[in-house]
Amino acid sequence: MKVINDLYDYENYKIVQDNEVFKFSLDSILLAEYVTNLKQSDVVLDLCTGNGVVPFILSNYFPNKIVAFEIQEYIVKLAQEGIKLNGLDKQIELIHDDIRVINNYFPGNNFDVVVANPPYFKYHESSLINENENKAIARHEICLNLEDIFKVVKYALKEYGIFYLVHLPERLEEILYLCEKNRIIAKQIQFIYTKGDKNATMVLIKCIKNAKNSVKVFAPLYIGDYKSYKNIFRG
Repeated sequence: MKVINDLYDYENYKIVQDNEVFKFSLDSILLAEYVTNLKQSDVVLDLCTGNGVVPFILSNYFPNKIVAFEIQEYIVKLAQEGIKLNGLDKQIELIHDDIRVINNYFPGNNFDVVVANPPYFKYHESSLINENENKAIARHEICLNLEDIFKVVKYALKEYGIFYLVHLPERLEEILYLCEKNRIIAKQIQFIYTKGDKNATMVLIKCIKNAKNSVKVFAPLYIGDYKSYKNIFRG
């Protein structure tokens, strides 16, 4: 069932969702909040945009041009409705296609910032996946895997451009390997916890294309301590 909800505590922003198909989660909010200090001329690319949560939140802070890719037709329709509801037609360009063919739309080294909240789980023929195709594609690497993401980022980013990624901590080793392989160098790592006695549930990573190797790992962030996530990394 399609519904229109307030976008958490981002005043005057709406999000179009379908309770049976696709609903955004906290990882999208934290990814958008993790993006800071955009320059006025920066152009942003959002991979796997879903129903547009990350671009909507970014538009709350920045006026920058945002290009968003989403492969699933129905989810694209939800995002398109949200763009119109929020009056963001001039700021957000939504493209319905596979991000692996981004070269059909843009030349290489074209974007200043790339953000991604991709499918988290590896896919094999024996994998247990959701019977709902939309949910399965959003959660599992059926159409896109981590290596694909890094190939796209390497192609799309300008020299010293910035890549922001949210993912599972248990895949950090693979992520760092792909960072080094593609010279998309991890510069900041932020682990996210729900409670003090539990393992990290998410990891946020900021990378820079062709930067020197050095990385900062920040103190754990316990999201259970927050009632609002607005400006959580900006205070």
